[in-house]
Amino acid sequence: MRLKTSLLKEPKHRELVSCVGWTTADELYSCSEDHQILRWNLLNNETNVVVNMQEDIYPIDLHWFPKSSGGKKQALAEIFVLTSTDGKFHLVSKTGRIEKSVEAHRGAVLAGRWNCDGTALITAGEDGQIKIWSKSGMLRSTLAQQGSPVYSVAWAPDSDRILYTSGKQLIIKPLQPSSKVLQWKAHDGIILRVDWNSVNDLILSGAEDCRYKVWDSYGRLLYMSAPHDYPITSVAWAPDGELFAVGSFNTLRLCDKTGWSYALEKPNTGSVFGVAWSADGTQLAGACGNGHVIFAHVVEQRWEWKHFQITLTKRRTMQVRNVLNDAVDMLEFRDRVVKASLAHGHLVVTTSLQCYVYSTKNWNTPLIFDLKEGTVSLIVQTERYFLLVDGGGIYVYSYEGRLVSSPKFQGMRTDILNAQSVSISNDTIAIRDKTDEKVVYLFDVQTGKPLGDGKPLTHKMEVMEIALDQCGPASDRKIALIDKNHDLYLSSIRRLAREHTIVKIGTMVKTIAWNDSVNVLSGVQDSQFTVWYYPGAVFVDKDLLPKTLLTKDASDLSSSPHILSYVGTQVTVRRVDGSLVYSAVSPYPAILHEYASTARWEDALRLCRFAKDQTLWACLAGMAMASKELTTAEVAYAAIGEVDKVQYINFIKELPSKESSLAHMLLFSGHQQEAEATLMQAGLIYQAIQVHINLYNWDRALELAVKHKTHVDTVLAYRQKFLQDFGKKETNKRFLQYSEGVEVDWEKIQAKIEMELAKERERAATTSVRSSVAVRR
Repeated sequence: MRLKTSLLKEPKHRELVSCVGWTTADELYSCSEDHQILRWNLLNNETNVVVNMQEDIYPIDLHWFPKSSGGKKQALAEIFVLTSTDGKFHLVSKTGRIEKSVEAHRGAVLAGRWNCDGTALITAGEDGQIKIWSKSGMLRSTLAQQGSPVYSVAWAPDSDRILYTSGKQLIIKPLQPSSKVLQWKAHDGIILRVDWNSVNDLILSGAEDCRYKVWDSYGRLLYMSAPHDYPITSVAWAPDGELFAVGSFNTLRLCDKTGWSYALEKPNTGSVFGVAWSADGTQLAGACGNGHVIFAHVVEQRWEWKHFQITLTKRRTMQVRNVLNDAVDMLEFRDRVVKASLAHGHLVVTTSLQCYVYSTKNWNTPLIFDLKEGTVSLIVQTERYFLLVDGGGIYVYSYEGRLVSSPKFQGMRTDILNAQSVSISNDTIAIRDKTDEKVVYLFDVQTGKPLGDGKPLTHKMEVMEIALDQCGPASDRKIALIDKNHDLYLSSIRRLAREHTIVKIGTMVKTIAWNDSVNVLSGVQDSQFTVWYYPGAVFVDKDLLPKTLLTKDASDLSSSPHILSYVGTQVTVRRVDGSLVYSAVSPYPAILHEYASTARWEDALRLCRFAKDQTLWACLAGMAMASKELTTAEVAYAAIGEVDKVQYINFIKELPSKESSLAHMLLFSGHQQEAEATLMQAGLIYQAIQVHINLYNWDRALELAVKHKTHVDTVLAYRQKFLQDFGKKETNKRFLQYSEGVEVDWEKIQAKIEMELAKERERAATTSVRSSVAVRR
C-alpha cells in the first residue's frame, strides 16, 4: 500500500495553509494566512475563492459539522467552525458567510472540534482553557484550566471524555464532574497534535520530540516510532481506524493502525500543519507551510486468498493474479473503489455508489447492485452471505445480490463497528454493543431478528473481540470472545431455553481466528501460537480440552501480533513491524472433523491409528461423546489412558433403557440438572434419586424422595452408611427428622431396588418391541 500524491506547480495560497477540511469525497476547503478560504473540486480540478476574510482573522483550525449521526442525516451539515488567532471562533456557512463569531479565549484559539453527533463543540486556547459550547455557540462549561497552551484536543468515541495536551503530558478528562482524570507523560517534547479514533478506540499523538505514538484508551503505549528529522506537526486517523497519516516537514507518512509504516513520501511542502481524510477513507489532504495543498490517494492495497492475489493499481482499477498459472485479469470500475474483501471464493468490492460481487471462477461478469447510503465502512464475508456496514445500518446480502436481512437494536451506532466487534456465520450475526461493552447482540441471518428469547449474551467483563465459528449445523453455533483481561471464552449460542454458558478456554490471548472450513480456532497466547483443534470439547468433557491443543513457540511474533486469516491449513499473522508470518497447521484435525460430522467413525479411528497423535485421539473422544457414539469414545479414551472414563462408558452401555443412558451421558458432561430432568420425564424416579446419592447431593435426593413419596428409606440407608464409613454423626436437621419415623431395612431396600431395575428393563423391552412393530408396519 502506498500514497499517490499530487501537488500543483504553483501554490494557490500566498501564505502558509493552516487547515483543510472535506465537505464531500471530492470537495475540500482550505484556509490560509492570506485570509482566503478556497474550495477545491477534485472532479474537474477547479479551485475557486469562497471568501476573502477580514484582515485581522488568521485561521488556525477548521472542522466541518458532522454529516450524519446514528444513521440520521443532519440538516445543519453545511457549516464549519473556524478558530483564529484573535481569540474567537467563527461558525461559517458553505458559501463563506460568517454566521456567528464568538469571543472564546484570551490569545489564539488553537483547536475546535465537534463531537460525533454535532451536539457540542470543544475549543482549546493559548490561555490553557478548554471550553464546551452548544451547537449554536453558547458557552456550556469550562472543562479545564492550566498554565500552558492546549495545542490539540479530541473527543472520545462516545463523546463522554476529552483528550487534550498539556506540554509533554496527555490528559483524558471525563465530562462527569467527579470522575477520575487519566494523565501520563507521553513524549519528551511538547505534544502538538492528537487524534482519537471512534472505531478502534486508539489514540495518536505527535510531538516536538519528532516521534509519533499510538496509545490505547487506558494510556498504555502500543507503538513508538523512531525519531524523525523534524517535529511531527500533524496526525490523523482514517475514518475506519485501519490507517493513519502523519505529517512533518516535507514528509507525509501512511501507517497501519498498529503503528508500522506502509509508505513514506517526501513532497516539497514545507511543514504539513494539518491532515484531513475524506469520509470514505480513500484519500487525504495536507495543509502545507509553503502555501500548497497536497492531495494523496491510497493505492496498491492488496488482498490475498488461497492462490489469488488482488491489487488496487489505480483508484478505479484492480489487478487479479492467479499465482498457479500466472493468469492476470484487470477489473475496471465506474467510480473509485472504497472497500474490498476477498474470501470464500468471492470478491466483494464497494465503490462510492455501487457494490460489485465477483466469483473467483469468473472475473468477467460481476453482479452489480446500487448501495443505499454510500460509503461502506466494513465488509465481512462468510460462505453464503456477506455483511455491509455503512452510516445508515447493517445489511446482509447473498452472493446473488439479494438483501437477506438488516438487523437493528436500540442505540445502534454503525459508524463505530469494525471487524473485531462484528462477526457473521451462515446463520448467525453477532454484534458487540458500544454503549455497554459487556453485551453481545445475536441475530438470525435470515430474519434479522434477535435469536431465541431475544436476550443478548452478557459477559462479566468488557468484550474486546468476538468471532463466530463458520461451519456445522446452526444448533451447534459457538462464539469465541476475548475480554479486557485478554481471557478467551467460548459460548454455545443457539441452545434453546438454556442460559448462555460462557466457559474460559485460554488466558493472555491477544488475537484469534476461526478456520474458514472447519471449526478449529487459532490464537496467539502469551508467547505461544495455539490451535484449539476441537474447542467444543469444553462442553463435553472439560478435562479433554488441554489435550486437544497444538502449541508452538511464538516469541518471534513480537509483542502484539494480529491473525489476518486462517484458511485451509495456513494461518497468516501480521507482526507489529508489518511483516507477515505464515504458520502451517496439520491437516488431520480437519479430516477428523469431516468424518465426525458425517458419522464415519470407522474412518476416524483408522485416521487416528495412522497418525499416532494423542491430540487427535483426544479430539475424537470429545467428538464421539458429543455425538453419543459410545463405542468409538471408549476406544479413543482408552488410547489416551483415561481408564475411569472407559469404565463409566462401559457402565452407560449396559444400562437397560435409553433414558438412563442419555441421563448418564449428560452427567458425563457435567449437566446434572438436565440428567435429572431426563429421568424424571421418563418416570424413572428411583434412578434420579440414585444419581444424586452417587453424587453425594443428599439434600436433593431426600427432597425428590419425599416429594414423590418413594425410596425415603433408601436415601436414609445410604446416608447412614456414608456417615458410618467416615465415622461421623448426623447433623442435618431434615435427615434427623425423617430417620425418626422411617425404619431402615437393607433387605427390603435391595428388593425394592431390584424391582425398580426389573421394571425399567421391562419398559425398555416393550418400547423396543413397539418400535420394531411400527417399523414393520
